[in-house]
Amino acid sequence: MAVEWKQVPLGELYDFSSGLSKPRSEFGFGNGFLSFKDVFYNYFTPPRLEQLVNSTEKEQQSCSIKCGDVFLTRTSETMEELAMSCVALRDYDRATFNGFTKRLRPKSGTQIIPEYAGYFFRSPSFRREVTAMSSLSTRASLNNEMLSRLTMAVPPPATQEKIGTVLKALDDKIELNRRMNATLESMARALFQSWFVDFDPVRAKLDGRQPVGLDQGTAALFPAAFEDSSIGPIPHGWSVIALGEIADFEKGLSYKGEGLAEKGGIPMVNLGCFSGRGLFNANRLKRYTGEYRERHLVRAGDLVVANTDMTQNRVVIGSPALVPELNGAKEFLFTHHVFAARLKPGAEIWRRYIFFTLLKPEFREIAEGFSTGTTVLALPRDGLANYTLCIPTVSLLDAFERLVSPILSTVDANLHQSDTLATLRDTLLPKLLGGDLRPSGI
Repeated sequence: MAVEWKQVPLGELYDFSSGLSKPRSEFGFGNGFLSFKDVFYNYFTPPRLEQLVNSTEKEQQSCSIKCGDVFLTRTSETMEELAMSCVALRDYDRATFNGFTKRLRPKSGTQIIPEYAGYFFRSPSFRREVTAMSSLSTRASLNNEMLSRLTMAVPPPATQEKIGTVLKALDDKIELNRRMNATLESMARALFQSWFVDFDPVRAKLDGRQPVGLDQGTAALFPAAFEDSSIGPIPHGWSVIALGEIADFEKGLSYKGEGLAEKGGIPMVNLGCFSGRGLFNANRLKRYTGEYRERHLVRAGDLVVANTDMTQNRVVIGSPALVPELNGAKEFLFTHHVFAARLKPGAEIWRRYIFFTLLKPEFREIAEGFSTGTTVLALPRDGLANYTLCIPTVSLLDAFERLVSPILSTVDANLHQSDTLATLRDTLLPKLLGGDLRPSGI
């Protein structure tokens, strides 16, 4: 490490404070709330806090979120989840943070660049120090005394700023790709909604109008009439089936914490990969080196569904995703918190159609209705298998695939690039924070 760097106890740099614990009935309305999941999965606090809590003015003052605040998970079932962190890059008006996290607020006069802190607390060196200090019995935990003895590598502010700039440039591009993918996927969802939910082309033909945006060949694939069915009027010639008739849903691996690794092993799809709205977050793949069986594997392109939710806002539970191909990895494990859709022989053509169907608000309501539990929500297998859906003709499905395939291919390319950038970031991070690699201009 460069000679001008100092190793300083956290107790000399930060004041420690615990977060807010509230009953479930107080969630879903009120003010922004930084959740355990937000802290666990992000280097920096999200631009918008999705979870809401009913908080008093006193709670907002004692559990506030200000620029430069560091948040660490203080208790967990496994060492892997302990002292995961995120850092606030701005103030959050009236927001509070989760009671299972600790807030580290810079002391007056402390010169710690927030971006630098965000990467330092995620660095392998800090993670190793946490592991060495913590003892794991039934639960891992951090208290104020332990936090005060953990140390931080503190270079001059100019060096901190350069390191933060280099690493965050990579994360900013990853975030840009994520937003681009959200836009592309919303375009594909809008087309599905128009064709297969609102039946816009059928209604247009029924009214004697030319369907908007369709060539004559594609328009001809839609009927000009509806017929009655068990789920209400559907386009003439289409059919209604239960999802279980074309797919089985299998739970994944109940994994052991000691099998998790930062490198090596096989990538594992877990709850963190589900961002809701069908988005797959490749940055949250875990890696597993333990034992597993063939049935615990999915492949690129397979459909997976979250069957659990650790939050009370129910964004994740029942959320579908298509597993992307990333850096040549074509096989993935999936955890017991995830269902894999095993399409029956001859039904593989319906994979993307099922994916978009499970994004419909109607299914979201059903998934939430089937959800049970107070702290952990669970979706039973029957909640999927018994869901009925309206399916079109194969020729119309082929036309839909031709239109959405280029869109989803671009999404996969963006995910691949983001995965490469994340690997580069994770390679540079320990070298920059260890002083082995110096940013230009320093």
